[in-house]
Amino acid sequence: MNPVTAPPDPLPPDVLQDAAATFGLLSGTVRLHLLWLLARSEHDVGTLAEETGQSVATVSHHLGKLKLAGLVRSRRKGKHQIYILDDPHVADIVRLAVEHRQELHVRPGRGGSRRDVRLA
Repeated sequence: MNPVTAPPDPLPPDVLQDAAATFGLLSGTVRLHLLWLLARSEHDVGTLAEETGQSVATVSHHLGKLKLAGLVRSRRKGKHQIYILDDPHVADIVRLAVEHRQELHVRPGRGGSRRDVRLA
């Protein structure tokens, strides 16, 4: 495990607020799944809907939020709108979050689930 490095001080309130907003966007499982898929490659809405098991309307709704936040962008390819991850930092955050959860489940002495744990 890597040693923890202290973040730089001070942390401006607007930066903290923006970071919290990003984590808010990442808190939905559908959006997290979409970002995970888009980190691997670009996709159209139909493919993303199929991969996530959601309706096209639901996926379009979530992609709209992610696009508005600047996390994804789109381009037209024929009749299809292709979505692309537009912020490589987000791919790192998603990957680290997933790896962190997987690591917690394989550590010795870590029985049970922390699913119900909520931070105040």
